[in-house]
Amino acid sequence: MKTKPKQSKTLITIITIATTLALIFLVYTQSDIVDLIPVDLEFDGTQALQNVEYQTSLGPRTPGSSAHAETASWIEAELTDYGWKTEIQEELVMGHLIKNIVAWRGAGEPWIIIGAHYDSRIYADQDAVEENRVLPVLGANDGASGVAVLLELARVLPKDINKRIMLVFFDAEDNGSITGWDWILGSSAFAENLGSDPDLYPDAVIILDMIGDSNLNIYKEYNSDTKLIREIWHQAENLGYTDYFIPEYKYHIYDDHVPFLELGIPAIDIIDFDYPYWHTTNDTLDKVSAESLQIVGDTIYHWLMTTH
Repeated sequence: MKTKPKQSKTLITIITIATTLALIFLVYTQSDIVDLIPVDLEFDGTQALQNVEYQTSLGPRTPGSSAHAETASWIEAELTDYGWKTEIQEELVMGHLIKNIVAWRGAGEPWIIIGAHYDSRIYADQDAVEENRVLPVLGANDGASGVAVLLELARVLPKDINKRIMLVFFDAEDNGSITGWDWILGSSAFAENLGSDPDLYPDAVIILDMIGDSNLNIYKEYNSDTKLIREIWHQAENLGYTDYFIPEYKYHIYDDHVPFLELGIPAIDIIDFDYPYWHTTNDTLDKVSAESLQIVGDTIYHWLMTTH
């Protein structure tokens, strides 16, 4: 009786199983290794524009509206998906419940806050058409653009960043000069909660407002910290954005950076106030461009990654 063929089949089977297991191990090991390798994500202006599009699809995000509440929930969910720790800061101000959305990542120094407001204006009181002045503002640029850039920064900033970064989405910035309201309510409440000990203050606050205008012209704002202006405009120049970050001063703006300046915290307002659709019903999605969002997002991202 011949037995060698049976031994040969058994050996072939063992070899086949071993080879299969080795291949499976190799595939899964390579997959695990790839997961462990840090991937440098890049700011995407097209993705940021989609963030603007979603916000405007909800309608005007006036305080107390369903669109305002949906926007706040969406922002918090996006931040959580990107791995940020989040909390809602609630304050009753002038009889209005203010909800700031706060997210943070990293540790140590410096501590940098990047902020934008997520509400839109109750009345389009700058509209050329008188009948429109009682209508709410959609706020594609004035509101949604800043939020869009912050959320895209949340997506691309490294989880192991070597500084403390806080993203703050301020409520109730945009309804001053309306009975029962005032400007910058959310940021004022946030700044007040920082207390009175300068040792516990952030090192810098960057406010992004109205930065999606397809005809982008960002001038230096007179109230803003000169050192931050110098650093950020230098970063824009290094990236080839001098046509958009114009090296001239223009406008004194009362914006979300003011409460921090009043505490002695270096703060800057990055804003394109040469916007003819400000506080009108024409502040719509078609006025915002992915290119402008890219320019601002790139500049802030690279400044954050290189500042010490």
